[in-house]
Amino acid sequence: MAFRTLISCSALGLHLGDEGIALVDCRFQLADPEWGETEYATAHIPGAVYAHLDRDLSGPKSGTNGRHPLPDVAAFARTAARLGIGNNVQVVAYDQDYGMYASRLWWMLRWLGHDAVAVVDGGFARWVAEGRETRSGVETATPQTFTPSLRPEMIVDVDAVTSLCCDPSYRLVDARAPERYRGESETIDRVAGHIPGAANHFYQTNIGDDGSFRTPEDLRAHLGPAVGNVPPDRIVCYCGSGVTACHNLLALEHAGITGARLYPGSWSEWSSDPDRPVGKG
Repeated sequence: MAFRTLISCSALGLHLGDEGIALVDCRFQLADPEWGETEYATAHIPGAVYAHLDRDLSGPKSGTNGRHPLPDVAAFARTAARLGIGNNVQVVAYDQDYGMYASRLWWMLRWLGHDAVAVVDGGFARWVAEGRETRSGVETATPQTFTPSLRPEMIVDVDAVTSLCCDPSYRLVDARAPERYRGESETIDRVAGHIPGAANHFYQTNIGDDGSFRTPEDLRAHLGPAVGNVPPDRIVCYCGSGVTACHNLLALEHAGITGARLYPGSWSEWSSDPDRPVGKG
């Protein structure tokens, strides 16, 4: 068994309980940070442990490094080990539906050199809709040994973004809703708008009408206007805080466009400095 982008509920059902799988529930709501953990305790996929976006998948905030900065590598390696993730384990992550939070864990593990990780297509909503078994309460995993093999090339920092944002040989892709990208609405960050030169590809357009990810061919067609013809390693994804950008990175990978990178600080870091330029429209 080796799943590296998506896994269906039916495929997961066949392997539920296998010793070689670490199942992680990533449900979360930005407006109610404790919602996901409460929902997990009420009902979750059997065998799943819970990972909290703020506590487990983010590092300390300084006020200028974004709303969900990446954690220290050693600290996250300890978190992964606590979640039952070892170097030879197949990881399966899910959230409430589209995968916007599960894709953050997917990307972080790949950043640390662990490729055997997949997101449940359709999430917990699909699992329940198919009438599959759930379990209540809180589960813990048997701690594993996780040794990271960092891939620093997967990240672009704010200084690099400053120099490449207007370079036509690169493509910045903003995953936020179009009205936030255009600067018409902003309820989270201090400034409305986008990084100059960025294109918009709203992460939810990676999902089809049935609530599943689009096919690789369909994803390539939908992503095409945003990513253009630049080489994949010159595609840099960002969003509000480095979370939904990972959904676009998952979509790119599933579409066979491999090597795009993440600007983790995203708009929340960029807009924290009033001297940085802002694009609108």
